[in-house]
Amino acid sequence: MKLTNLFTALVFLGLALSVNAQSDQQLASASLTQTAVLQPSTSQVMSDDIIGVAASDKRFATLVAAVKAADLVETLQGDGPFTVFAPTNSAFDKLPKGTIATLLKEENKDKIASILAYHVIPGEWTAAKIIENIESNGGGFMATTLQGQPIYASLVDGKVVLQDANGGSSTITVTDIEATNGVIHAIDTVVLPKE
Repeated sequence: MKLTNLFTALVFLGLALSVNAQSDQQLASASLTQTAVLQPSTSQVMSDDIIGVAASDKRFATLVAAVKAADLVETLQGDGPFTVFAPTNSAFDKLPKGTIATLLKEENKDKIASILAYHVIPGEWTAAKIIENIESNGGGFMATTLQGQPIYASLVDGKVVLQDANGGSSTITVTDIEATNGVIHAIDTVVLPKE
């Protein structure tokens, strides 16, 4: 009986701590949203790497399939840390019809690997760190991607916008999806390196 009561007390304590931790995270996200005018973060402490986190989120199903086709799973499961600007399924849907099917073919592995590596920068760049760098560098800054080409970040109407090497742009829509080896930011458009 005492063991059952102790177990019940521990379960309630765990639930209380979990709710309190979520409230603290929501306050932090709300604070960031007020200063940066970004969408609220879905941040939570994850016990999985970038690939595991992305694979568990339906919004990134196309991205995960592309990462597998490009043989980048092992890279993104590495120590990192990495920051991934992750195109959502709807971002991939904006590409011309048939583009994804073509890129996922074995003969296009190098091309899809290059495109995906262009969505990754070394280090853990939270939304707050990105915004801080934008503001301290006169309204924008460049970061070198794993692919080797730079990507430019700026604030447009209070939202972080990425500009690719071709002049295309993508907006970060969800910030700070944490993983054990970095952070993911969802973006609304696929960014492309110069060929």
